[in-house]
Parts: sequence; structure tokens; C-alpha cells
Amino acid sequence: MAAISLRKIEETAPALVGLYRTAGVSLAKHGLEGVRAAVYLVVDHSGSMKPYYRDGSVQALADRVLGLSAHLDDDGSVPVVFFSTDVDAVTEIALADHRGRVERIVSGLGHMGRTSYHLAMDAVIDHYLDSGSTAPALVIFQTDGGPVSKLAAERYLCKAARLPLFWQFVGFGDPHGKQFDYLRRLDELAVPAQRPVDNAGFFHAGEDPGGVPDAELYDRLVGEFPTWLAAARAQGIVPDM
Repeated sequence: MAAISLRKIEETAPALVGLYRTAGVSLAKHGLEGVRAAVYLVVDHSGSMKPYYRDGSVQALADRVLGLSAHLDDDGSVPVVFFSTDVDAVTEIALADHRGRVERIVSGLGHMGRTSYHLAMDAVIDHYLDSGSTAPALVIFQTDGGPVSKLAAERYLCKAARLPLFWQFVGFGDPHGKQFDYLRRLDELAVPAQRPVDNAGFFHAGEDPGGVPDAELYDRLVGEFPTWLAAARAQGIVPDM
């Protein structure tokens, strides 16, 4: 049984019914049907992201993440971190108020700076620890380029590997761009030399992320989660449910 029922989606967020159904198919395909997990969304708010806010790509990603979260969590909302040089906002996007929510949030954020991954990661870690939860969490981390401090981002990822957090990085932009070389390396940090489990994945959504078919996007968002979940349970990072 889904954490949030189809009927509730129809009542509170009818525009997301198709996404909810497609997400359910993907979760079943990857053996995640019935799994419970928190879902976080981290969104790049750096200056180069302007086109993706303007064309609705960020809102589309938020809607898709909501459709996924409704299967994994039961509170009807997703915590969202907007980051650039600093953490620009820690807020949430809810099923009942998702339409145009991204635009409303960013309208009050002001200057779009650079990309400090580690500060956004720290905000997620703090939010998770403050929640008191021991359940696994899927953190969908969107960016269109590398971090201002590569060493800090690596350090935070390795530190977070001891927590029940899986980081799924999503690149917006040219799939062949060198700005993503760092994320490719981050995805390949040695286990167990640098981190106890492989707690991150990375894929490109391309230059038209909103055009990626929903089924394909969901498969990419959750494809590595089951492998991490099994490894994290074996290490005692995620408790057996």
C-alpha cells in the first residue's frame, strides 16, 4: 500500500496523478514497492541556473519529486534546500500547494551566487538529524556545475556516508561538459577506503531536463537506491525494518 493513496493525490494534487502512477511503476521495477524513506530535494540557485528556472525545468523536477515522495513518505511534502554561494532557503514543497511554488520561493531569494555543495549538504544533514528519524533518506541533489570547494564537498559526502542518506546527483546542462567531471569523480570515491558504503549516484538530465520522459527520469532517480539500501543495512547504517 502506498504511503499516500491515489485518492488523496486526486483530491489534493490532481495535476500530479500521472507522475504518481509513473513513479509507482518505477519503484516496483526496482524492488522498492512498499519501501519507506524520506525524500529531500536540493536545488542549485547559482547564476547559471536562470534559464532552467525561466523555462520551468526546476518546477518540473519538484513536481516529479513530489510524485515520487508520495509513495515513499506519508507527510505530503518534500523538504527543499536552495543553495548558491550560501544556503539561500530551507523550505518545503507540499502536494496541496505545488503549483508555481518554485517561482514563489525564488522570487524572495535575491542574488544568485556560485555553487557551494557542502553548505547545502550540511543543511540536509542538519535537517535530517533534527528530525530524529532513523529511516533511510533519498536526497535528490540538482546542479548545473561543479562546486566552489571540491575538497569540502568530498569531505561532506564521506562524512554523510555514516548516515542513512543516499545522494542522487542530477546534472542539468551539456552532458559532455567538463563542469561535471568532478561529479563523475565524486561518484567513484573508493569504498571502504574513503567511505563505508557508496552513498551517491550521478546522472545527466541534459540540456532539456524537462523533456526527459517521466519514466526514464524516475528510473534514473531510484536506480542506485536499492543497492545502497542493501549495503547500508549490511553495515548497520540503516536499521532493519
